[in-house]
Amino acid sequence: MSTPAHDTLDGPLARERSHLAASRAALRAMREDVEALDISDVTANWVNAQILERQIGERIKALADLSDTPLFFGRLDYLHAPGAERAEGGEGEQFYIGRRHVHDADGDPMVIDWRAPVSQPFYRASKKDPMDVGLRRRFGYTGGELTAYEDEHLSDPQEAATTSKLLQQEIERPRVGPMRDIVATIQPEQDEIVRSGLGGTVCVQGGPGTGKTAVGLHRVAYLLYAHRERLARTGTLVIGPNRSFLHYIEQVLPALGELTVQQATVDDLVAHVEVRGTDEAAAATVKGDARMAEVLRRALYSHVTLPTEPVVVVRGSRRWRVPAYELEEIVRELLARDIRYGAAREALPQRIAHAVLVQMERSGEAPDDRVQDAVARNSAVKAAVKAVWPAVDPAKLVLRLLTDAAFLAEHAGGVLTEDEQKTILWAKPVRSVKSAPWSAADAVLVDEAADLIQRTSSLGHVVLDEAQDLSPMQYRAVGRRCTTGSATVLGDLAQGTTPWATRSWAEALAHLGKPEGAVEELTAGFRVPTDVIAYASRLLPHIAPGLASVASVRENPGFFEVRAVTGTAETVAACEELLRNEGSTGLIAADARVPVLADALAAAGIAYLAPGEETTREARLTLVPASLAKGLEYDYVVLDEPQAVVDGEPDERTGLRRLYVALTRAVSGLIVTHTAPLPPQLTA
Repeated sequence: MSTPAHDTLDGPLARERSHLAASRAALRAMREDVEALDISDVTANWVNAQILERQIGERIKALADLSDTPLFFGRLDYLHAPGAERAEGGEGEQFYIGRRHVHDADGDPMVIDWRAPVSQPFYRASKKDPMDVGLRRRFGYTGGELTAYEDEHLSDPQEAATTSKLLQQEIERPRVGPMRDIVATIQPEQDEIVRSGLGGTVCVQGGPGTGKTAVGLHRVAYLLYAHRERLARTGTLVIGPNRSFLHYIEQVLPALGELTVQQATVDDLVAHVEVRGTDEAAAATVKGDARMAEVLRRALYSHVTLPTEPVVVVRGSRRWRVPAYELEEIVRELLARDIRYGAAREALPQRIAHAVLVQMERSGEAPDDRVQDAVARNSAVKAAVKAVWPAVDPAKLVLRLLTDAAFLAEHAGGVLTEDEQKTILWAKPVRSVKSAPWSAADAVLVDEAADLIQRTSSLGHVVLDEAQDLSPMQYRAVGRRCTTGSATVLGDLAQGTTPWATRSWAEALAHLGKPEGAVEELTAGFRVPTDVIAYASRLLPHIAPGLASVASVRENPGFFEVRAVTGTAETVAACEELLRNEGSTGLIAADARVPVLADALAAAGIAYLAPGEETTREARLTLVPASLAKGLEYDYVVLDEPQAVVDGEPDERTGLRRLYVALTRAVSGLIVTHTAPLPPQLTA
């Protein structure tokens, strides 16, 4: 039941509004208490003072009251006190569920954080399993004003289960500005993923509109709540496909009170060299193949040579000789340990020094650790280490592989075919690392080489979104960032638009170093209207055979039309038509068509934004190259020339996947305009 805003002055809606006002006042008091903290006599030095000031500043930001964001969105009335034995017959309690915890001056909770265990039934309780909840109340808002509520009496067998109208309204609410959180609309199957433990890696396969990105972000927020101290030490990271996407999602976690999560692209992670070149698809595919890791390992360890000469250490009047065979044993033992190249190189002088100390002790001397360190720094030992286990620069190693055919052949033999070796070799000689025309795939190889030399630092948790487009070597680069932590992998196999797109999640998890990761599938579509997803799903048999199509659960069927037009003027007119509606509009087109459409929009006097620029109520049209559409969404979309989108990719299958992405960006309505015939896969 929904209750409208004209409830009586002393009715339930008025009481809920009163609780909202009191909760906002309590939150304001919490913030003022933090702002009033005096740390002048607390810290011993200026470093600690700076750290404490930063922590206080972050706490103040986390307690911000966003006027247009509901402080709480639900209420649970328990039949018994949570945690109490039901047989005791203890009286139930009432909890308001919101984005963050709020308490009054006495410390009593006025709003419970949505991540707290007591809040879980708000998302999972049902008629079949009420979880000791008698009543679940949802609230409706206009801006920041509470305007309606809706009750479900979960313990009443006489009341039939119905679809929540407020839930549908919230899901279908127009999108203006960046992506918003879904904390008020998380579904039971989504909540299971959100609340899965920190120790396990989870891979979420989800078609368009299933909320996989939001689920991943909310899982980060939940883990930070449940394991805050641990993740404060180890760190968390969200990885997206491009800057436009990261800008689109960047406000979700701050809205939930989480301000410390870093965001990056894979290119950001591997930025050891300046990327100024591009690869042909064939070259990028070979460079992204996991076999390149073995080629790099071979090339790196080819620098290690077994010693043929002894090391003679002179200390005072004594000479200590470590024979070549003993040095060889030390080197072979370090190689057998399979530790990082750099770590082994650092251990080698200490091992040689230890061999000298053994001789000293046998001769009656009593050397200590200081003597061993001094021997390890001896010029003869340093010279031996340099000759046997030289330092290697990762960028120079990769540069040599890409420019020296003989060196590549020596270490890629039996791993890459001769044709594959020719494919990745640079056509022109390069003078130095700085002047090299590095590509994005080359940078990943440098990162792999750097990790072979020195272990990459690991984070506590990493979220990897739009993962289906990563190469095996890119998965390895991400996996290095969470070797001692866990990951949330998000993607859709049907939306893979790179030549090396992921074929199976089991394969992807293996490259990530998380073969034990659980794969979960989301199939309920909350964003894309039924008619739109049904039309786009015509492509699935051609791009992802066997993959289940998304079933839209939206009550609003949305608006969908395919229009044959005579030119760009009619496409621009379709944009003008959709702009009369509330919400955002995206004009999506093949990359090559974007300049033509930009000129047409300018000639018509229609202002437009580029992907990543924030839509406002004054500027609601975004011109989107198809290559940047993934992960974005708009209330209304005009899709220009589907066949041009397909033709803009290296092969038809990749083009059809790109088209599938473009077709599924609309939340409320889609107009497809075309002068050329539609792809036959859409008309069959």
